[in-house]
Parts: sequence; C-alpha cells; structure tokens
Amino acid sequence: MAGTNSGKEPLRIGLIGCGFMGRAHSNAYNRVANFFDLPLVPELKAVCSRNPADTQKFAETWGYETFETDWRALVARTDIDLVDICVPNNLHYEIATAAAAAGKMILCEKPLAMNVEEGEAMCRAVEVAGVANMVWYNYRRVPAVMLAKQLIDEGKLGRVFHYRANFLQDWTIAEDLPQGGRALWRLDAKEAGSGVTGDLLAHCIDTAIWLNGSVTDVTAMTETFVKQRVHQQTGDVTPVGIDDACAFLCHFENGSLGVFESTRYARGHKALYTFEINGQHASLRWDLHDLHRLEYFSHDDEGRLRGWRSIHVTDHDGSQPYMDKWWVPGLQIGYEHSFVHQVADFIEGLATGKPAAPTFRDALETQKVCESVLQSAESKSWVQVAK
Repeated sequence: MAGTNSGKEPLRIGLIGCGFMGRAHSNAYNRVANFFDLPLVPELKAVCSRNPADTQKFAETWGYETFETDWRALVARTDIDLVDICVPNNLHYEIATAAAAAGKMILCEKPLAMNVEEGEAMCRAVEVAGVANMVWYNYRRVPAVMLAKQLIDEGKLGRVFHYRANFLQDWTIAEDLPQGGRALWRLDAKEAGSGVTGDLLAHCIDTAIWLNGSVTDVTAMTETFVKQRVHQQTGDVTPVGIDDACAFLCHFENGSLGVFESTRYARGHKALYTFEINGQHASLRWDLHDLHRLEYFSHDDEGRLRGWRSIHVTDHDGSQPYMDKWWVPGLQIGYEHSFVHQVADFIEGLATGKPAAPTFRDALETQKVCESVLQSAESKSWVQVAK
C-alpha cells in the first residue's frame, strides 16, 4: 500500500464510487508519494459502491484495505480522514454534508452540485465544520495550463480582449444509446442535473475563471438532438432532459469577451478541449490533445521573427510547473498526472494552511455560471451571473 513504510503520517482515504473517476483518483493516491515529498502520505482505507463483487474487485486492484456497500457506513468510520466523492451529481450534496458533519475532509468530483442551492449548502457545511475541501477540476494542474496561469499573472498578455474555449465529444450520437444507470447516468437529468453544460463546459468555465477572472453575464443556446431514449434501468422510453450541445457568449469582469462551445455530437472528437486567450501584448492557446504544448505569440518579438511559438513544457529546472518531479527534460507525462498534482497540492495546502483551489466556494462560482447559462438558454435572453 502506498506510503505504509514511509514513516510519515498517513492521510486515510475513503473513496465513494468505483467508476472512471474513482480509478483516476485511486491512481493519484497511489503514485503521489513516489514523486512528491509530502508531509502526509495517502493510505487507502476503504472504497464504497453498491455492488459487493465489483467493489471488492476494485479494492483488491487498487489496494484499498476494506470495502463498504453503504456510503453512510464509510462516512461514519473513525479510521478515515478524507472522503472522496466520485458518484453521480445528484448524490454530491447528501454525501458531502454528511461527511462535513462527521468532521471529514472532502474531495468532490465536478460539478460541485446539481444546482446553486445545493452548492451553497455544501459550502456552508464545510465552512461551519472547518474541514478542508476541494473539487476535482484537474485541468488546472496540467503543467502547460499552469504555465499559462503564470504568464498571465506576470502580465505577459497585458489587457485581455478575448477568451474562447470548446470541449467537443461524439459519444452520444447513436439514437439507440440508452440513458440512465451505470455508465450512462450522464444522460439522465435526474442524476446529472444537466448535460454538456455541467459535464464539459464546467471544466472550461473553471479554467476560464481561474485564468481570466469572473464572468458577469451570459447569453446561451442549448439543444437536445435525440429527444427520447430507452432508460437503462426501467426499459421504458422516456424524454431526454439533458443538453446535448451548448454554446454561450459572456462578458468577464475585466472587460474581455468570452465564447464557449460544447457538444457530444461532434463526430471525430473524443475529448477535444482547447482554449485561446488574446491580449494586448500576447496571445496563448492550449489543446488537450497535445497537452504538453503551450502555444504563445508575443508582439514584442522582433518583427521578422514574430510568430506563434510552441513551448514544450517539460523543463526540469523548476521553471516550468511540476515537471521537475517527474522524468528528464523532453519526456512527457499524461492526463492521469494532473490528478497526482492535485493530490500533492491538496496535501501541501494542509501543511501550509493555504487551501488548494478550487475549494467548494471556488467551485460554486462555476456552478453559478452553469446555472445562468441554462437559464439564458431557456429564456433566450442575457442573464446576470449571481454574485
């Protein structure tokens, strides 16, 4: 088990949910102490999901000591310090508030909640309890994205004029794809709350707020291309309540304009996430498909040499984020390492007393933008984002 022979204090983990994100988080807990010198070492105490056989297999595969089939039993355990929530969105609120009341630290998958009302209650719960908390917006921890943040904070771009982002997939095009239940809960509005807005655009919005500041107002449109699907759990044909596609315009507090688009109906794209920022002095852009590269243009370059440059973010001298913890310069890391970085930053935050972002309160801002986007699409009007 990771960290058991390190001599350092353990951070005892209880994971709820055995799906894709449960695997990503478990891998991060297992790997972080191998590459980061941290004051606490994750110790995988228990994992929880409803199917006993699947949960036991997951526990054995990833190194959890025990397993539960009732999340309430896991939350109540005295041998767990931190509860990690990796279940459908409709369960975030109940589990998080119970975990806070039990005095547990909480990591929660995105989006924070089903809606702003639940998100507000979750924020109050962790703040009243005084427990450390964070939401898994992992793209902040990609080294090239973190480098973009550093360049913006250093003023390299100057005044920002434009922010544009998209997140494109194609996995729901087939009309005979069912909705609801295991693996397909994201297509069921009762479990997901929304479609691409909360699932994909939430990532884009979180990154945008982090890089470019708050969003003040939005105007949006959404579309559900397949209006009804067979529900996997009941076998009944039921209406589809989530958005298959969403596009919106916005204003940022700094005066810049934003353009965002997301869909699960872009044939040929499995996970195309890109952003570009245009400023007075420079521009930058990033693409998840080539996640180690940050594209950068500076108008200050000598005219005959002026053009977009491709920065391969793998330097090992500490000047580029995180890379000194891994291999030698020029060798790449991947998607899974962003979760390792997030665990490392969370643990460092526990030691320094400076919470690692995004906290629940930070993620609530993204929730407010998502809710405003859906309200705008329904009303066909500009909507102010709540403060």
